[in-house]
Amino acid sequence: MSGINLKGRDLIVTQDWSLEELLAVLDLAVKMKKNRYGYTDALKDRSFFMFFYNPSVRTRQSFECAATELGGHAQFLEPKSMRLKTATTAGETVEDAANVMSRYACGLGIRILEDKIAQYGDGEKLLREYAKYAKIPIISMAHDTFHPCQGLADIMGWIEWLSPENQFNPEAVKGKKLLVTWAHGALARSWCSVQEAMLIGSRFGMDVTVAAPEGYDLDPQVLEWTKKNCENNNTVFETTNDLKDGYHGAHVVYSRNWMSSNAYHDGELHKQEEVDKALKYTDWICDAEKMALTKNAIFTHPMPIDRGNEVTDEVASGPRSCIYDVAENRLHAQKAVMALTM
Repeated sequence: MSGINLKGRDLIVTQDWSLEELLAVLDLAVKMKKNRYGYTDALKDRSFFMFFYNPSVRTRQSFECAATELGGHAQFLEPKSMRLKTATTAGETVEDAANVMSRYACGLGIRILEDKIAQYGDGEKLLREYAKYAKIPIISMAHDTFHPCQGLADIMGWIEWLSPENQFNPEAVKGKKLLVTWAHGALARSWCSVQEAMLIGSRFGMDVTVAAPEGYDLDPQVLEWTKKNCENNNTVFETTNDLKDGYHGAHVVYSRNWMSSNAYHDGELHKQEEVDKALKYTDWICDAEKMALTKNAIFTHPMPIDRGNEVTDEVASGPRSCIYDVAENRLHAQKAVMALTM
């Protein structure tokens, strides 16, 4: 890993990075987890800007803690309080904003999710535009299409749970089955976290099954990338509309609600329509009965969890749940990304 140089790199989706680069991040993240306060000079006296179009809990907390523990400072910014150009208002362009912020900070994180865009893919376009003009790394803190920091925290947690005791061996997830299953709920969530889980799981050699009712298909490009990743690793990629089939033989179960493929129309997200539709599929919940079909699988989720809809308390708070470990790993993975890129 010593030959890996990530300085200046943007992180918009893990698929943009090589497996060796992702392993370098995890290697450093594991070291930072073991020696949490041993890297306080990495970003000494530097500032990291955080653009929050959407609010957060773990994302803001983890990035602010990460900057502090690296010796720097995270500055919270709300675009609505800035004079930025939008589709309907005059203001500063992305080109100008990105160039100016590059003179101030060592990196820029952007979080823009489903209800702040007019159609799927607009968040991705915004991050790519900032990356085009900025002279500092652009880090996705979750956008409508991808959530790379969550993906890194996910795979780190799964490896920890599946490795031999007191070891961290990325080979431990190879050949293991990841089930990404839709769940009913009242949140009309974006596709970003589940798509990132599919991509990073398949990159690390896992079999991947995606289960969802008809009408809840994910991004065709992401499905194709996942299929290709699996082909490259001689593993299996499957999709199913059956709510139980995917559980058979699974080692990791990721049960989460996501919006349907026609959630956007007339230039906006119709959230209440999505919620009303999703809540009708009451059988699509991760429970003990379905988990019993697995190979003693661990339950994973990026949080916040819609308990009682996406998963039962018995599973989410059970002995095979890794949700809090994954949440903690957001801190360590993000510290590693920041230190290596900034």
